[in-house]
Amino acid sequence: MSIDLTNPIFNDEAAAWAHFEAIRWPDGPVCPHCGAVGAADKVIGATARPGLYRCHECVKQFTATIGTVYESSHIPMHKWMLATHLLCASKKGVSAHQLMRTLGLGSYRTAWFMAHRVREAMADHDPTPIGGKDKTVEIDETSMGKQEDALKTIAKGYNFRNVVLTLVERGGSARSFHVDGTTIAELKPAILANVERESAIMTDQASWYPEIGAEFASHDTVNHAKDEYVRREGDNLITTNTVEGFYSIFKRGMKGVYQHCKERHLHRYLAEFDFRYTNRIALGVDDTMRATRAVKGVEGKRLTYHRPRQAA
Repeated sequence: MSIDLTNPIFNDEAAAWAHFEAIRWPDGPVCPHCGAVGAADKVIGATARPGLYRCHECVKQFTATIGTVYESSHIPMHKWMLATHLLCASKKGVSAHQLMRTLGLGSYRTAWFMAHRVREAMADHDPTPIGGKDKTVEIDETSMGKQEDALKTIAKGYNFRNVVLTLVERGGSARSFHVDGTTIAELKPAILANVERESAIMTDQASWYPEIGAEFASHDTVNHAKDEYVRREGDNLITTNTVEGFYSIFKRGMKGVYQHCKERHLHRYLAEFDFRYTNRIALGVDDTMRATRAVKGVEGKRLTYHRPRQAA
């Protein structure tokens, strides 16, 4: 299902606020100061900010953006809604330069920070393990960009590349991590914390996987060194093509759209690609639903690259 970009939520501020408030407050306005639900009225007037409410209980003013990644933003709400939709609907992402041009923003810096706030909304900070009984999780790792730690570079005389570990449940979600390396000590904690022990796991024949695989219901491998990518044993399809497919999309996006990614921001791009993969059309999630889920994810999160101003 495609979405109509002439929808008022993408060009009318009142409609955008009404849309955001309906997602954030399905049971009516919630005062962030005293917690009262449905006990507030909109502040009406020529000088009133869009979306401003006054609570009947504590008599304080608030908007739906308080306690979200949108808090303290001066960007109009309809541009937030459009930016979120574009990042959710574009399979390989949207560059900050493209957002700046499309949304008519004043600077690249504004567009870049805006995109990172949307990625923060996409991030799952309290994930539950994937896989389970009769489910298969494919595991692989890849490298991306260069590490910025000068000491790591000096140690070997060349630039190390960043290591990305990805876990993909067949027919389910993806979860990626920026890890320090590919030793058992570096990979095992992330895998054990994020994959159910009852899962069947599939990997390539890297030397670090046999010890990790012993922790799970079963562990099968494919030998890429001998050009083996798919093997069938009865009803069991042994392959890592699903996680390889995830990497195909991820790398095309990082090289073709984003092009430059600092090591310290890599985890945010991983969250973006994980989110779109986990909320994909094959799982019944269309562009509209995906954007709505991202908007729901803004709650309880903040992203600041400078200290917020202290109240006087």
